[in-house]
Amino acid sequence: MTPPPSLPAASQPAAQVPTVDTVEHAAATPDQTQPWAELGLKAHEYATIREILGRRPTAAELAMYSVMWSEHCSYKSSKVHLRQFGEKMSDAMRAHLMVGMGENAGVVDIGNGWAVTFKVESHNHPSYVEPYQGAATGVGGIVRDILAMGARPIAVMDDLRFGDIAHPDTARVVHGVVAGVGAYGNCLGLPNVGGSAKFDASYQGNPLVNALCVGALRHEDIHLASAEGVGNKVVLFGARTGGDGIGGASILASETFEGGVPAKRPSVQVGDPFMEKVLIECCLELFAAGAVLGIQDLGAAGISCATSELASNGGVGMHVRLDDVLLRDPTLNAGEILMSESQERMMAVVRPEQLEAFLAITGKWEIESNVVGEVNDSGRLTIDHCGERIVDVDPRTVAHDGPVYDRPYARPAWMDGLQADSASSLTLPADGAALRATALAFLGSPNLSSRDWITRQYDRYVQGNTAMARPDVAGVIRVDEATGRGVAVATRSNDRYTKLDPYEGARQAVAAAYRAVAIAGASPLAVTDCLNFGSPEDPDSMWQFAEATRGIADACQDLGVPVTGGNVSLYNGTGEPGRIDSSINPTPLVGLLGVFDDVARATPSGWREAGQVLYLLGRTRAELDGSQFAALSGHLGGLPPVVDLEAERVLAEVMVAASRDGLVDAAREVGEGGLLIAATLGCLRYGVGARIAVDDVCAHDGLTPAEALLSESQARVLCSVPRSEEQRWTDMLSVRGVPAVRIGVTDDTGVLEVQGQFMLPLDEARAAWDAPLPTHFG
Repeated sequence: MTPPPSLPAASQPAAQVPTVDTVEHAAATPDQTQPWAELGLKAHEYATIREILGRRPTAAELAMYSVMWSEHCSYKSSKVHLRQFGEKMSDAMRAHLMVGMGENAGVVDIGNGWAVTFKVESHNHPSYVEPYQGAATGVGGIVRDILAMGARPIAVMDDLRFGDIAHPDTARVVHGVVAGVGAYGNCLGLPNVGGSAKFDASYQGNPLVNALCVGALRHEDIHLASAEGVGNKVVLFGARTGGDGIGGASILASETFEGGVPAKRPSVQVGDPFMEKVLIECCLELFAAGAVLGIQDLGAAGISCATSELASNGGVGMHVRLDDVLLRDPTLNAGEILMSESQERMMAVVRPEQLEAFLAITGKWEIESNVVGEVNDSGRLTIDHCGERIVDVDPRTVAHDGPVYDRPYARPAWMDGLQADSASSLTLPADGAALRATALAFLGSPNLSSRDWITRQYDRYVQGNTAMARPDVAGVIRVDEATGRGVAVATRSNDRYTKLDPYEGARQAVAAAYRAVAIAGASPLAVTDCLNFGSPEDPDSMWQFAEATRGIADACQDLGVPVTGGNVSLYNGTGEPGRIDSSINPTPLVGLLGVFDDVARATPSGWREAGQVLYLLGRTRAELDGSQFAALSGHLGGLPPVVDLEAERVLAEVMVAASRDGLVDAAREVGEGGLLIAATLGCLRYGVGARIAVDDVCAHDGLTPAEALLSESQARVLCSVPRSEEQRWTDMLSVRGVPAVRIGVTDDTGVLEVQGQFMLPLDEARAAWDAPLPTHFG
């Protein structure tokens, strides 16, 4: 975009300026050339900054506005759609919500004076540039968000999306990302209890690394990112500030990659998990001592973000001296110090009378800290460097009152053709031999095969509070050792469904996560989300985003679970706008948290004993569009499975009651891969065989055996029920009106038999399930 004539062109040669570009100098040199375009600002945005300030910005102010007004930090293209999460939240949904959107993370009441904070965020673009550090610092950043709420982090999860498994660059990204996630979490001593890893060519240049963290705290221990109290000290503590990550997450996450490399290539942040572990313990001791009034972690946009958000949230002024910031690299200029995204740093607001105690605690933990400023009543954020005033802004204009765009969006022209191309054109397995071959193909496929080669790199049981972890349907963590009270967390997103219909696909993600925590036995309570989409400047991608956001909001409203916070990641695309392959498959990841009175009653996802009866709950339809069966044929088209949220709600109530009353011994969702995969993985979990028959399902729902086994209809669960509880179980299903078919029994044969169709020895199934990905990547 060409700047207005009244503005200096960004491409003109820079005039000679003093070493420090002061506020006074900026006022005296209105025509000085500035690199606003190079910093990612649009011409009208730069003009707005000048209008706000009544002069041109200093170099330091320009740096601050550029990072804080970036897509990643400001949510400028998504705010208008995200508002509905609050607008559609009922009073009943707020009943357990203690802290909602707008803070570092949401906090919910789980009873007995305990609260849990949880959030998912992306570190997508940095993880393509430098997979190990990009993924590692993604984990570190979300852990600090949880810590900043006053909570002890107790578990992490990760959802990963990679490009075509056969592409020569995929192995580089996969190995780096998995190693980074594992190394950082393991060094922190945090159990990694769940997540997923999927492959699709749409993610080739835009892998997704979505990291989730859960923390536990008492109600009275909640801390917020807000400065208050004139005269209170602003303390920066943790790692020193260096040149790594300058503009990293904020710039990388706000621009599309072009030609296979980033349009902007600043340094990716470098993490030190051992520093972060010490920082966690130090912060928790500071909280316990009452030495902190407000606290903010330094992530994207670094000091620019922490100072402006603390001051803006508190409605106060703040003065900061950059000369007092402890540096790893003394050559950094003021803008670089403000923009640096060096990791493992926190900023706290401390009363003067508590400062000695604060410094004593940081000293005990050998954490470097320094007072860098004070809170005042000026309503301005002022920053000095080398004795000169280089920033004088209203902090709200930096942190919260940036540009907000209602981007144009429209249903893509290619959607009609995509939805018309149904999987009904595919040839289904015609007999038992073909179904057996399909089962083995499923088990060996990139997206249904074992993830043990990933999860064995993660410590799932450190701290001793993990009740369940992957490959079970949800991660389950004990919060209160005395009572067993705890939480279940599950993440879900089916990008194939969302490509076919963003609204229904997003509703399905909520329903699937809701179902998963209920299958585990927890009462669904709250949602966090990470919305991964293409460029907001492409009307196709923006339509996908708008529809998916609406779908999540509507589903949460119908199920009565509030969205507590989350993250938006845009510009995940490399193609020409307007094409069907312009961007990644839209991937709205939903994380759902549920509550247990006692995690000891959590329901595992595999058959543990022979002689139990297997029940399929829910209605099965001939729904194969977007399915894993279609994926085996390289097909994507049609309409995703029907989402029935009332059926999901009733099903969840049944599963929670069954867990509480001991009516089921094991249960797993029937989702991707249909009943065929659910039955097979149920057997593989503990090596217990099963005999099932689908004749009654076919008769009940009017299906062929192949449709009954391969359909991905929603609101379905496969349960293993002790014979002693079968009567109570069927009575409850009848009272609740849940469709159910008794389809088989578990046995000790070491074989999955689908009667009248095929027999599959579990050893053969496990060999197929374990083989493909480690073999491919070496």
